[in-house]
Amino acid sequence: MKKATLTALAALLAAGPAFAQLALSGNDSKAVLENGTVRVVQNPPADTITILDLGSHPPRVVGSVQAPHSVVGPPLSVTLTPDERLGLVTSAQKLDPANPARTIPDNRLSVIDLRATPPAVVQTLEAGAGASGVSVNRAGTLALVANRNAGTVSVYRIADGRLAPLSTLTIGPPASGVSHAQFTPDGRFALVTRDGDFMVTVLKVEGEAVTLAGRDITVGIRPYGLGITRDGRWAVVANLGRVSGDADTVSLVSLTAEPFRVADTISVGPTPEGIQVSPDGRHVAVVVINGSARAANHPLYGRGQLVMLRIDDGRLTRVAQAEMGSWGQGVVFNNDGTRVYVQNMVEREIQGFGFDGQRLTALSGRIAVDGGPSAFRTADR
Repeated sequence: MKKATLTALAALLAAGPAFAQLALSGNDSKAVLENGTVRVVQNPPADTITILDLGSHPPRVVGSVQAPHSVVGPPLSVTLTPDERLGLVTSAQKLDPANPARTIPDNRLSVIDLRATPPAVVQTLEAGAGASGVSVNRAGTLALVANRNAGTVSVYRIADGRLAPLSTLTIGPPASGVSHAQFTPDGRFALVTRDGDFMVTVLKVEGEAVTLAGRDITVGIRPYGLGITRDGRWAVVANLGRVSGDADTVSLVSLTAEPFRVADTISVGPTPEGIQVSPDGRHVAVVVINGSARAANHPLYGRGQLVMLRIDDGRLTRVAQAEMGSWGQGVVFNNDGTRVYVQNMVEREIQGFGFDGQRLTALSGRIAVDGGPSAFRTADR
């Protein structure tokens, strides 16, 4: 990394959260899409994590770190601690040492020190098979990792810039497809998506003890990614569907009273992948693949879509839609919610849109990344 880039990153981190908004893009170098078929790259370069500053447009690339990563799983397999000191990256799949033409489940969790010069992986820990969605509580003291091939969630303590394993909680059988786990803002609960048996499981958090709360929420077909509003009133769940070309859904979950329950569900189009709520909690950005990962001559081929929803009186309504790239993955907002950034896996780029609450406007200046961008997060605050 160039000295000027290191200096810029150090200054950005020193400025604190009031002046910086870092985002991490996880980039998988092992998988490429060729005419509707995912192929494993022979002798691929290392997977990478791109560190971005969203403070201006186009976002500025301020660093890059090599770390194992995978497009398999929801595009929530990277995250940052609330103080932007650490980045956490999971890897659901790795190359099979016995047959490098295929992948097998991985279980690695990498911890990146974002304040080091240059930023570097300082820990590699074991989670469960198919380690996927990862989240940190608002206090910055606990982390959860959803293990897709194990049916479990791994729990870690965060202290002094390092992680330590605490426990492993069984959510369901391996076939339950545990995909993402995310804390509620008050830190008292966490929600876990299960794309194998179409439920969202509620966890209870007391200190460092994470247990089953005894409540499974019925949502749509194959709940995958989810986001929670900063005020803790609502969760939104992207229901991936059967990837059959039919219109799929997003569910709105009310967290205002216990037991938590689904308040509304809306159709958004085929295969919603990435999902995120705006900083003010009023809007939801959804990346809809819409057949863009199919062969160009397939009857269900389409262009990727960014769909914007509004949360209003316990209902979801569509307010805007814009065409984006192919095999879209993660999505993030900038600090004030006026810009939205999405990952285009096929084009290996990050694309931006302006958003005024009613309209999406494509912005110039796309950002190329190393590998296929497949997970995208800012810090949960």
